Amino acid sequence: MKTKLMTLAAIALLSAGTAFGQKAQKLFNGKNLDGWKIHGTEKWYVDNGELICESGPDKEYGYLATDKTFKDFELTVEFKQEANGNSGVFFHSSLEGTKIAGWQAEVAPPGQHSGGIYESYGRGWLIKPEAEKDKALKMGEWNTMKIVVKGNQVTTWLNGQEMITLNDEKIGAKDGQIALQIHSGGGIKVRWKNIKVKALKS
Repeated sequence: MKTKLMTLAAIALLSAGTAFGQKAQKLFNGKNLDGWKIHGTEKWYVDNGELICESGPDKEYGYLATDKTFKDFELTVEFKQEANGNSGVFFHSSLEGTKIAGWQAEVAPPGQHSGGIYESYGRGWLIKPEAEKDKALKMGEWNTMKIVVKGNQVTTWLNGQEMITLNDEKIGAKDGQIALQIHSGGGIKVRWKNIKVKALKS
């Protein structure tokens, strides 16, 4: 009887987890760009199980966007900046060519507000992390960023350090694609891996 009750409890917990969107899905399969679309002429490719973005000859903005759209979610991603390392993770976004509407969790070199939220073609910077939190960034090493978007609230973490919490009705009213960015200017290379998203119940 005790074993049966434990089994039933485990099934109930598993069912509850699925119902509340607790199962994470991989957005990057480590083999190719299935499930993503390239926007622009910059380079996006897979090398040794890692997703690479690299400046191309045009040295312009480039994006790699998911085919699917997301609203309330928890996203985790690992990145390693090589060269300049100016990039970002967009959410609730939509694209026309390389013109993107949406919000970016900044990924940038030291002192350039990694973990802050920027609204492209809109209000610009909405929130920047406190300056002392920037030491959480490990330039040239692997970093883990977590982004949680639920309703009007966005919270970001970098290597376990909470960077910002923002409440914004405009964000809460939208959904959209998740997209990785490569900044204009050339000389940029960033490696990405373990990109996972978990839907959250609204």
